Amino acid sequence: MSRKFQFPHPFFSSKPTWKWFILVNVLIGATMSALDVSIVNIAMPTLKTDFNVSMALVEWTAMAYMLTLTIFLPLFGRLADMYGRSKLYNTGFVIFSIGSFFCGMAPSMEFLIGARVLQAVGAGLLQANSVAIITAAFPASERGKAIGIQGAVQAVAMAIGPFVGGVLIAAIGWRYIFYVNLPIGAVGTLAGLMILPRDKVKEQKESVDYIGTALFSSGLLFLVMGFNKMVKLGLHSHTILLYFTLSAALLSLFIITEMKVKYPLIDLRMFKNFTFSAGNFTGMLSYYVLFAIMFLMPFYLERVVGYSVALTGGLLTPIPLAMAFVAPTAGSVSDKRGPRLMTTLGMLISALSCFLLMMLGDSAHLVYLVGIMILLGVGMGFFTPPNNSAIMGAAPRDKLSVAGGILNMMRSLGLIFGVDISGLVFTSLEHKYVTERGYGKVPHIFNSQLPVPVKVNAFMKGFLVVLMTLIALNLFSAFLSALRNDKIDKEAAEAAKEFEGAA
Repeated sequence: MSRKFQFPHPFFSSKPTWKWFILVNVLIGATMSALDVSIVNIAMPTLKTDFNVSMALVEWTAMAYMLTLTIFLPLFGRLADMYGRSKLYNTGFVIFSIGSFFCGMAPSMEFLIGARVLQAVGAGLLQANSVAIITAAFPASERGKAIGIQGAVQAVAMAIGPFVGGVLIAAIGWRYIFYVNLPIGAVGTLAGLMILPRDKVKEQKESVDYIGTALFSSGLLFLVMGFNKMVKLGLHSHTILLYFTLSAALLSLFIITEMKVKYPLIDLRMFKNFTFSAGNFTGMLSYYVLFAIMFLMPFYLERVVGYSVALTGGLLTPIPLAMAFVAPTAGSVSDKRGPRLMTTLGMLISALSCFLLMMLGDSAHLVYLVGIMILLGVGMGFFTPPNNSAIMGAAPRDKLSVAGGILNMMRSLGLIFGVDISGLVFTSLEHKYVTERGYGKVPHIFNSQLPVPVKVNAFMKGFLVVLMTLIALNLFSAFLSALRNDKIDKEAAEAAKEFEGAA
């Protein structure tokens, strides 16, 4: 291709400001994938009615998406590092758009679930490469700010998803919650072709670790399925024990395999860096806390306090909006002072918000509730961009997409574990309270004929214990974040450069 028609044209791509055009293109993908996560949830009752199927089957529209996205993120990152981030990022736009089209035209629930899997493949290609593309485009002095802007856009998209979905379903039908992705995908694909940097072809050809991929994906699948089914089947179920045993065996074999192959799916040496390993672990814990609260608060607000569904949804909105408001500033501060201050402060604020939730009791003032939700969003907004920036800064430049895939995988695991584990703890304690008071085994406590005070007290028992565990996780994350210092991060960055040079 001649230089005259080359995209991106060297005249533009060599300018210092071009990196902001790259960021805008990444933001298009971030908006589309984040919007789709939250927009589908509101359509589930409509899907159940239209297809006349069980709610358990409808729930797989979300579950199939999350499972596919989570277990394949490292593979997508590895492929991008091998064959080109820009190429696979644009492929993600195309696949996501095709999946959205098939979702919109789905003639049955089974077809829709399959189309959601295809969508998740596209979303995985976008997510595995988005942070990597930003990291490659921006210098360390601006990386946190750029990642903060991306986080802000994602938070806003997730916040408005239910509203946009509700409007589209009411006005023109549920199929358009998927069709809305088509113009966004088209714009993102065209913009990516013209804006994203051209991929550098690697001189040394590398092979895909198929055995490692199979072991990791299947091991992670059994792990996620085990936690997901644990609430319904119980921790002592033979099925759950089998899932966890298979997961442990497969993931152990994966680690052994990765230490022997020449081109591993995940180079485990990256985890020797404290910044990289602790950042990923605390990132998972932060999303555990966030989604445990997002999962339990609607039950508290509707069943205990007595708020309507609409008001409950409105009270959860301040969390992502507060995250969006503070995230760019938090990223910018971390660029100047390092991630230690903002990540530690963010987890302490999150711990404070959980403590204040414990003080609510069985009644709550509306303004007080909004204040706590804002405080939680501020804590998450302070923590996430600096933490993500530190993780990517510690990764070798030739493995940025794998690092981005791991980062997003840990976030997804935090979401899944936060809902499933907190749900198990809550349900177990709720039923234990009722049983100890002589009411016997009651499957659905709030739908039963139990006295209202017993229902409320049983709920609050489980709710308070879950909040105590969340406070402990926040404080542990704050402790790990406080161990960071300029020397550690500098060593991590130097180690990443050495690693890149040796690769």
